[in-house]
Amino acid sequence: MTLLARGAAAEPLLVGFVRLAIAAPFLLGAALVSTRDWRVSAARDALALLAMGAAMAAYQVFYFWAVTLTGVAVAALLPICSSPLMIAALAALFLRERLTTTVGISLAMAVVGTALLVIGPRGLGEISPGFALGSLLALGAGLSYAIYAVVGKASLTRVAPLPLAGITFTVAAAALSPVLVWEQAVAEPLAKGWPLFLYLGLVPTALAYGLYTVGLRRTPATVAGIATLLEPLTASTLGVLLFGERLGLVGSAGAALLLAAILLLTLRRTPGYATTQA
Repeated sequence: MTLLARGAAAEPLLVGFVRLAIAAPFLLGAALVSTRDWRVSAARDALALLAMGAAMAAYQVFYFWAVTLTGVAVAALLPICSSPLMIAALAALFLRERLTTTVGISLAMAVVGTALLVIGPRGLGEISPGFALGSLLALGAGLSYAIYAVVGKASLTRVAPLPLAGITFTVAAAALSPVLVWEQAVAEPLAKGWPLFLYLGLVPTALAYGLYTVGLRRTPATVAGIATLLEPLTASTLGVLLFGERLGLVGSAGAALLLAAILLLTLRRTPGYATTQA
C-alpha cells in the first residue's frame, strides 16, 4: 500500500477492491484444481458464505474510512487489538470454545504487545483520540474481521476451505465494485501500479487467505485470531528493513511480547483449548 500510494497515487479503497478482485478468481481456480467438494449442504451455508463476503468487504470500507477520520495509527490500533478479543467472545458464544489459562494469557500478551508495537514507532503524541465516528468505524473493522473468522470456522465443518475462500472473496469483490464508479482516478493508478496490484492480490491476499482458511479448519478460532497478530509485527519489520522506520524501545518491547505470546501457544502440543459439546 505504501509503494502504491507513492508510485501510483492509488487511493486505499481502490486498493482494497483490486486486491479482492485479483484474489477471487485465483482462489476459485485453486479450488477447482484441488477439490471436487463444492457442496453447500444447506441454506445456512449459503447465507454464511454471503455473510463472510460482506464482512470482508465491510472491513475494507470501515478501515479505510476510519483512516481518513482518525489517522493511520488509531485506525490500525483499534481493529488489530480488538479483533482477537471479539473473536474470543464470538467463538465462546457461537462455537462453544472455552478459554483456558494458556490461551487467556497469550491473548492478553498479544493484545498488549500489538498495542505497544503500533504505538512505539510513533509515540503517544501522534495517537490522538480522533473523531468518535472514526473510532467506531475502526472498531467496526475489527468486528467485521471477527465475524469473518468465526463464521468461517463454523462453516469449515461442512464446506471445503478453498471453495469457501474463493466464494467469499468473489462476494466481497462484487460488493466493493461500486468503488470503480466512486473513485475519480482508476485507470492511471492501475496502469502505473499493476505489478504491485498483481503481487498484492496474489501473495498477501489470495495465497495468505487461502493458507489462513486451510489452517482455520484445524485451529480454534481464538488461537487463529492471536496468530494473525503476527501481521503488524511483519509489517513493522518490513518497515524497518525497507523504509528505514524505527520501532523504538516501546515498539521493540511490544514485538518481544507479541512473539512470546505466539511462542507460548506454539510450545503447547494441545493449544490451551477446550470445547464443550452441545
